[in-house]
Amino acid sequence: MDFPRALRACRARRHLSQLDLASRAGTTQRHLSFIESGRSVPGRNMVVRLAESLELSLRERNELLLSAGYAAAYAESALDSAELAPVRTAIDSILRGHLPYPALVVDRGGDLVAANSAMDVITEGADPELVGPGTNVYRLALHPKGVAPRILNLAEWARHILAALGHLPELRDELAAYIPALDPSAGQLGFAVPLRLRSSYGELRLMTTVTTFATAVDVTLAELRLEAFLPADPATAEALAAAAAAAGAIPAADGQGPGYM
Repeated sequence: MDFPRALRACRARRHLSQLDLASRAGTTQRHLSFIESGRSVPGRNMVVRLAESLELSLRERNELLLSAGYAAAYAESALDSAELAPVRTAIDSILRGHLPYPALVVDRGGDLVAANSAMDVITEGADPELVGPGTNVYRLALHPKGVAPRILNLAEWARHILAALGHLPELRDELAAYIPALDPSAGQLGFAVPLRLRSSYGELRLMTTVTTFATAVDVTLAELRLEAFLPADPATAEALAAAAAAAGAIPAADGQGPGYM
């Protein structure tokens, strides 16, 4: 895609007028109009400013620079590279520190990068081919041979997952085909819709949080998502602590709070 067309597409997706974007980027609407029509060729710094003003991801900023004929500005390191060794150490520490509650790290496509041992409670009974490093966690969640048969509020949870897959239309269409035509419940009360999951330790009610590396300047790092599950009620907290203790991941509860690996 040529740069003027790419820039117009990015601006349209963010519902910005030429005047809005020009103001954000510190230029004039006239100059931006010339750039978008191809009558003016922007310098590298202008392309970077436009990309930042559009709040593009690092990957999208690189793509915009390439479409303008400039080299990419942000590296895309392999996760097992020496440059990202501190990141791997940090991820391991966070995952262990979140025990006895489940947590995992996924990449842009939803493929599993790492997980702590408490995830076994969530994945129990799933087809082994859907579980493990490199497998897709969204497919695991909604596939009939994955976690889906144990999700008590499948309609609500499926909608939550599918809403996050706008950048992966093929995967979204695949997973949508697995979901029965169920209407989400209108009776949900509280501050968040929990994941309600049958398990060998009883029904689990879990909330989720998502953490990203906000100051990342490496494409790989910027696209990692750490998804952590938290108990939505005391019974779930007790069940997860019991599961972790039974698996030997943490010491049994002794009144001093959860233990750690």
